[in-house]
Amino acid sequence: MPVIEVSGLRKQYGAVTAVQDVSFSVEPGEIFGILGPNGAGKTTTVECISGLRAGDRGTVRVLGLNPADAADGEELRQVVGVQLQESGLPDRLRVREALELFAAFYRETADVDALLRRLGLTEKANTAYKKLSGGQKQRLAIAIALVGKPRVVILDELTTGLDPHARREVWELVEQIREEGVTVLLVTHFMEEAERLCDRVALIDSGRVVAVDTPAEITNRAGGGQRMRFRPSAPVSDEDLRALPSVTALSRHGGQIELEGGADLVQEVTSFLAHRGVIAAELRIEQTTLDDAFVALTSDAHASTN
Repeated sequence: MPVIEVSGLRKQYGAVTAVQDVSFSVEPGEIFGILGPNGAGKTTTVECISGLRAGDRGTVRVLGLNPADAADGEELRQVVGVQLQESGLPDRLRVREALELFAAFYRETADVDALLRRLGLTEKANTAYKKLSGGQKQRLAIAIALVGKPRVVILDELTTGLDPHARREVWELVEQIREEGVTVLLVTHFMEEAERLCDRVALIDSGRVVAVDTPAEITNRAGGGQRMRFRPSAPVSDEDLRALPSVTALSRHGGQIELEGGADLVQEVTSFLAHRGVIAAELRIEQTTLDDAFVALTSDAHASTN
């Protein structure tokens, strides 16, 4: 049975529809990503899943329970850990105090000292919240989400504002959480983060689900191709390059040639050049990314509604 099931979820604020008929499911042990730009409806969806808001229409089930139901919601709060986008703590609250405060809400709790060690916060245990760095605050947010020994963890925009080094440290922590059997629902607008962490993702744009699949399959759906740019050591005709089966687009930029095409593009072009004794100088190769796929899929969605 899926850990999380969302079917036909709709949420409106006055005349603004934040979420429109959103549906997806999350399997046990997955890191499942909800992706989209700011204002796409990601946080509203997560707030309905965590029981902070009730949808206007549709159903939400977490571990078979309804988060909007009072009795079910109380039970879910014992097994679901949540780190929300806006989760600032009082400036003077110390790290250990914060964990002990949140631990008091649960029937079964993790060992606070062990949690501090695991998240690299032992030396900061008596440090006030306002004196923590951005990465340390995010590690504390994860610790708070884990203090109740949850079966499901919801992480909303976990690495926003972090430098690349701190972001990768947090990614490693998320992977460790999943290795322990905890199901993770990760909300982000960083496509690189989703590619690194997520087993499957739901792309949401303007309150609608555009696609649900693995990052690799979504990338393939948007073309899954390659792009290469190089400066040939000898003249090469556009006609010969366009005749290669994998080439779908060609453009020239000064003395450089830029080609786009399928998964075999680089192999075909380099073989073609080698047979003619042409060297591809200043060669740059790019793969289609989840970011490219999101732009392509959301552009298609907007075009179909206009």
